[in-house]
Amino acid sequence: MTPPALLLVGHGTRDTAGATAFRDFVAQLGAARPELTVGGGFIELSPPPLADAVAAMAGAGVRHFAAVPLVLVSAGHAKGDIPAALAREERRHPGTSFAYGRPLGPHPGLLAVLERRVDEALAGADRAAATVLLVGRGSTDPDANAEVFKAARLLWEGRGYAGVETAFVSLAEPSVTAGLERCRRLGARTVVVLPYFLFSGVLPDRVREQAAGWAVGQDGVEVRCAEVIGAAPELAELVMERYREAVGGDLRMNCDSCVYRVPMPGFEDRVGLPQQPHHHPDDPSHPHGGHGHTHAHTG
Repeated sequence: MTPPALLLVGHGTRDTAGATAFRDFVAQLGAARPELTVGGGFIELSPPPLADAVAAMAGAGVRHFAAVPLVLVSAGHAKGDIPAALAREERRHPGTSFAYGRPLGPHPGLLAVLERRVDEALAGADRAAATVLLVGRGSTDPDANAEVFKAARLLWEGRGYAGVETAFVSLAEPSVTAGLERCRRLGARTVVVLPYFLFSGVLPDRVREQAAGWAVGQDGVEVRCAEVIGAAPELAELVMERYREAVGGDLRMNCDSCVYRVPMPGFEDRVGLPQQPHHHPDDPSHPHGGHGHTHAHTG
């Protein structure tokens, strides 16, 4: 029996190199697993749009898909935008079915890559004298932001760093500069700024720019910037793990603090909002010309 196709779903970026890294990763994964049909697309900003990826695979005879969101945390994209987009594609292609996997992090494999990125930035310097500032994307979803703090704590455990602090580059506090200032006040002399991103893009570049700007004129604090996770072998292994979970129906989403299910303070109006997919500018079937979307999640 033909196994379900693996469909990787990315958010999209205006950064050409970042979008290329996603497409290259999809191609590499497909080449490494010839027994599977592997494809990928974006929900906004970058080509190919998810609709084109699904259409190409369906046109080649694929009827069953296992979709893995190539995102690190369960924010609005993973909870609402991507499931809604998959539901839309199922309607567009009668006879198809879509299983949906869970986001990637935090996971021991990714933590190992993050540890490696820190070591690369330290270039032999003592871990015990280094404080790591893990910088996430940032979200209006408090549950997603909490996942970044969890990743930071797991990264700290047992690895011998002086400390691991957390910051966000947009939409949430503390900011990159506030995170660096906290590290300084806690006595840090070497800070490794570690972008919690899969691939390069506008936001990881912004993290580095903000860190470099803060470091100017800071006496006694050295700031080093680490690389993003990238197409590491651990990432490919984790994607396949999420694929197998989706195919087997092993879904472990934790919705105990999801703002779309639970009335969290300040977010009560989000409970039960209808799911709406992103409007991709490269998808001519979208009536709004690529503008407007709702982050949502229903029961």
